[in-house]
Amino acid sequence: MSLRLRLPSGASGGIALMLLGVLFFAVNDTLGKWLVGAYSVGQLLLVRSISGLCVMAPFIRRVGPIPFLRPARPGIQLLRIAFSTLETSLFFWALTELPLAEVMTYYMAGPIYVTALSPFLLGEQVGWRRWTAVAVGFGGVILALHPSPGSLGFGAVCALAGSFSYACFMVATRKLASTRGEVLMTYQLTAALLFGAVFVALEGWVAPGPVDLVLMLFLGVGSLVGNLCVNQSLRIAPASAVVPYQYTLILWGMLFGFVFFDEVLSPLTMAGAAIIIGAGLFIFLREQQLRGRPR
Repeated sequence: MSLRLRLPSGASGGIALMLLGVLFFAVNDTLGKWLVGAYSVGQLLLVRSISGLCVMAPFIRRVGPIPFLRPARPGIQLLRIAFSTLETSLFFWALTELPLAEVMTYYMAGPIYVTALSPFLLGEQVGWRRWTAVAVGFGGVILALHPSPGSLGFGAVCALAGSFSYACFMVATRKLASTRGEVLMTYQLTAALLFGAVFVALEGWVAPGPVDLVLMLFLGVGSLVGNLCVNQSLRIAPASAVVPYQYTLILWGMLFGFVFFDEVLSPLTMAGAAIIIGAGLFIFLREQQLRGRPR
């Protein structure tokens, strides 16, 4: 999105913005878990999307109708919004059964899946070091899942399918790198709104109280502000300096899960999270090292 903030340039400003953006995401996810206990996923998506589109309205008006009426690569646009809606819905469904930080852990494996998919969907070369990191990262996912006869319940299946959908969403976003952020976000919110409206029509509407309604509306605002902070951090500082701080999301998830839901992750899940973080960081730093060099 072409939004500008007057913030200090350099690594310190970028790191601060990345940390702030991740905090907004963590607060959003915590609110989602709080609300999904009383309201359907469809209702959360509907209100969240309406809120987000209201915030986006001035920027949509500034862009004008042409980019929206004549989208570039419409097939990929359609796939992107489908995966975006799917990964968000699956995230909320996973929260109905799993601890907050555990669901976040599965989703943090998304970049590892992207690396595994990139030779086939993006035509990128992946060397043996990154393939090794991918294998180790998958091992971390299995460890976090702590396989047992009852481990593959509804929540775990939603989290795994959601994290893979998130990876596909990121691949599609890479393919649309030249498309304006306002256009991508508007399509994304509109698709989620329609999806939520269909589920509300099927499942019914539960009238929220004033506080819950404000929290639902904040889901849309918080997501946009988080994305704005992360995008701006990548503009003013090197990616290698700020991207590793995205993994603080799991730390926030552990803290908020304990404080608000009395959740404590099992040792196996924590070990799996550490492996996923390590593998993801290695892949990212290796890609930074190889950028501009022949693979």
